[in-house]
Amino acid sequence: MIMPDYTLFLQLANFLFLLFILNIILYRPVRQILGKRKTEIDGLQNSVNELEGNANRFAGELEESKAKAKKTGYQEKESLKNQGLEEEKTLLKEAASASGERMGQARTEMEKKLLEARGALEKELHLFSKELAEKILGRSV
Repeated sequence: MIMPDYTLFLQLANFLFLLFILNIILYRPVRQILGKRKTEIDGLQNSVNELEGNANRFAGELEESKAKAKKTGYQEKESLKNQGLEEEKTLLKEAASASGERMGQARTEMEKKLLEARGALEKELHLFSKELAEKILGRSV
């Protein structure tokens, strides 16, 4: 069996002294370093969370801006399309009126030529009918 004697108290005192020295030399600096690292990590984590929040906010703003730009672009496209259609209608009206004028002029010109041809044929009609009658009758009329 183990017999406690004065060496037990010496060993206990040695253990407490070693614990005190190790606490001063080793444990306290390591705990301070770990505490500083935890503080830095917490600060960095807060910064990361803040930056993620900013990134999410900026992404939302970007999506909003993108949607507004898309809407504005669509409205501008429709506006330009409508302007083009109006201009097309104007040009078609001008072309229709110009072609109507040309058609009127062409009709007038054709009527004039038709009247001239009729007049010329009516002048010669008397001669043609006389020649035809002479040929049919076989004598001069």
